[in-house]
Amino acid sequence: MTKTVEPNASLTPQELDAFKANGYLNLGKVLATDEVSKFLAMFDDDRSNYPYMWHPYGYRQVANYEALVSSPRFDELIRHPRILPKIEALLGGSACFGEIGLRRMGAYDGEVHQAWHRDRGYWHEHPLRLDYLQLIVYLTDVDETTHCFSISTENVSDQPCKSANDQLRRSAATHLHGPAGTCALFNVALFHTATTRPTDVDRKTVQIYYGHFDRAPLANDSGIPTHLSSHPTDAATRTFYGNLNERTRLYMRAYSVDPE
Repeated sequence: MTKTVEPNASLTPQELDAFKANGYLNLGKVLATDEVSKFLAMFDDDRSNYPYMWHPYGYRQVANYEALVSSPRFDELIRHPRILPKIEALLGGSACFGEIGLRRMGAYDGEVHQAWHRDRGYWHEHPLRLDYLQLIVYLTDVDETTHCFSISTENVSDQPCKSANDQLRRSAATHLHGPAGTCALFNVALFHTATTRPTDVDRKTVQIYYGHFDRAPLANDSGIPTHLSSHPTDAATRTFYGNLNERTRLYMRAYSVDPE
């Protein structure tokens, strides 16, 4: 299916141009203060109530990638009405769920650390070379004195560099700083990293992936509960959560649920 990407009521021409130029779009403080409080309470309750769901992740992080199982109300953030339309505009059609990770980076007393990587390659058949898109949500304030998310921007009309060294020489790190409620979207084929800095402050984020229905699932990190993928009355929910990865199918078979 041919994908087309055009400005519309949810994505301004300026936002589309920014994403084309950088593969990345800083949405600013999208979440209102009361929404930040709600999602932060859900995040903290998840860590408190289900500590066995949280595991070491990357460098000096802990994460829960089964948040839809332990705290299914995070669907309210995954399909946030002020964010999802922008995601679908960039994808060029309806989005499907990929995965969700709740991540905490605690106090740190050491050298600045970065581990640059791409999550997957570019999809060159797409107008923005966009296979999967990540939404990163800050639930705590982030600035030059805290851990942060960093990205090496690329013009999505150019061919990508073949190595991290070449790309990072061409485009130095762009650090995402902002108050709690700040959100950003980026093509997961861009080089990016968590920048770990000496700090006494926790960084708490929600990182959500979205893709195309007709593409392979992103990974096997997040299972999709059947109350979403097989919702009894809501076809839109069934479709959005219907691109089942092998992890989900494995659990379904283990609990005698037909994955088809």
